[in-house]
Amino acid sequence: LLSLSRRALRAPRPSSLPARRGYRERSPADSRKDLLEIPLPPWQERPGEPLQAKRARLLYESRKRGMLENCLLLSLFAKENLNSMTERQLNLYDRLINEPSNDWDIYYWATEAMPTPEVFENDVMVMLREFTKNKNKEQRLRQPDLEYLFEP
Repeated sequence: LLSLSRRALRAPRPSSLPARRGYRERSPADSRKDLLEIPLPPWQERPGEPLQAKRARLLYESRKRGMLENCLLLSLFAKENLNSMTERQLNLYDRLINEPSNDWDIYYWATEAMPTPEVFENDVMVMLREFTKNKNKEQRLRQPDLEYLFEP
């Protein structure tokens, strides 16, 4: 076993393999030369979904983002806004949080570190940017508890 691992260490790397692989988030100053996009299935609208089911799904998806910054931002935004959104706004929010393959994009658009693509520039994005500014200086250190869902 030891000789096998020594041989593997001495074996030359095939030139067709990259020296380093991995996913790197996009930052405003990133050259994107080493960006590896992970393909995701295309977003599809769910035309027959009942509004309450859509709100519940979007609430869940807002809380489970894969990066803490968006979990906090989107879960608090969802708590404050989902129940008052129209069906059209819910569809726009659904597309916003589920179509981009990189969650950092959503974060950078919401914080205005990068310009929002025209396809996502709408009233829901304006609401999210305003929410992100946190004009009331609220402490946003954790996701909201779920008890509010069961309040009358």
